[in-house]
Amino acid sequence: MKRIVIFASGSGTNAENLIRFFQERDDATVSAVLTNNPHAKVLDRCKKLKVSGLSFNRTAFTGTHDVLNILKSIQPDLIVLAGFLWKFPETMLNEFPNKVINIHPALLPKYGGKGMYGKYVHEAVVANKEAETGITIHYVNEHYDEGAIIFQAKCSVNTSDTAEDVAAKIHELEMEHFPKVMAKLLGEQ
Repeated sequence: MKRIVIFASGSGTNAENLIRFFQERDDATVSAVLTNNPHAKVLDRCKKLKVSGLSFNRTAFTGTHDVLNILKSIQPDLIVLAGFLWKFPETMLNEFPNKVINIHPALLPKYGGKGMYGKYVHEAVVANKEAETGITIHYVNEHYDEGAIIFQAKCSVNTSDTAEDVAAKIHELEMEHFPKVMAKLLGEQ
């Protein structure tokens, strides 16, 4: 059975979608969800879905090996960043090469980088009158949103769309594609 660890910072809709998807399968499971936000709704989702959820602070993440040691004890086949807002430390990337995956709510390389997440991405897409946007699933490297692209899916942006409209379209793409792409990656290992 392959193991997935999810890192999230917020409500955890993508985390819940992944957990539910893999609960229906016998080839992989979400072993734990880790968050940098002790008040994140993702922890409530974990409790409801009977998945281990743990919060940590910046010191445990980058100042010590606490989070790294948790990952080493689990030995995940994939580490999935699903709305996780902190830059992933190089020590962890080196320990788990080509196993750390992120989902970004835009068609990278557009609208990536520090501070470009969630509503900020959607607001920029609308402000720049883009005709299309989408999601990018990519490997994580030492730079924000610059790792090799694994998968992209597109949707149109209408001239009347608000940032909230765009967010809804992106959410649909995430729900549809993220679990399938993770299953495919696990199958290729």
